[in-house]
Amino acid sequence: MMLSAIIIAKNEAANIRDCVASVSWADEIIVVDSGSQDETVSIAKEAGARVYVHADWPGFGPQKNRALGYATGEWVFSIDADERVTPELRKEIEMAMQSPVAEGYCCPRLSQFCGKFIRHSGWYPDYVLRLFRRNGGRFSDSLVHEIVLLDGKTARFENPLLHYSYLTQDDVERKVAQYSDAAARQMFEAGRKSTWLGAGLSGLWAFVRTFMLRLGVLDGVAGLNIASMNARTTYLKYRKLAALRATKQST
Repeated sequence: MMLSAIIIAKNEAANIRDCVASVSWADEIIVVDSGSQDETVSIAKEAGARVYVHADWPGFGPQKNRALGYATGEWVFSIDADERVTPELRKEIEMAMQSPVAEGYCCPRLSQFCGKFIRHSGWYPDYVLRLFRRNGGRFSDSLVHEIVLLDGKTARFENPLLHYSYLTQDDVERKVAQYSDAAARQMFEAGRKSTWLGAGLSGLWAFVRTFMLRLGVLDGVAGLNIASMNARTTYLKYRKLAALRATKQST
């Protein structure tokens, strides 16, 4: 069975080579780049990927649907530039395609935060649907936190997909800004409302939920930092939503 690996990327020169290498056994590797200003495109091509450049940014879901549109394999594996397929997960993927029991397969995802793999804080096992039949699935049109919309049942793999999501504090700050911006726009377009007080209370609840209810306390200092990051992201997305609505009402 032919497998297409699809990746979306922007300014991922530090990640793209290792990502492509981890799926080098796929029949084709497709990278859709959204206007990188570093060496992402040349590195991806050198590593063996077929690269398409779309300089605009329609959101995570639409961009992944673009990548899906270039795929020709019966099966598709979607992987982010900061993720890696291990040899053990590869074996599971290959076995699933040879003797399928479902139309899509979810990977447990093991994420790293500033040098430490996190097993609590709501981060693990964090099942994500990544392998699916090309003609049976597509991505939601969400600007952020997109999902695969699948026709048919799913099954789960045992071996994790490795996720090097936050390598440095700079990564944390960049993604807090990126995700809060996208989430605010998505909520605004859906007609959601917010207030400054609501933003503060939502941020506080995000901290408590992550650090206490989701046992982030067991991740030590990393868990505290993740809870703080979640609180800031949540607070900012609701604050930015309130600002968007205020701007609309004043025009």
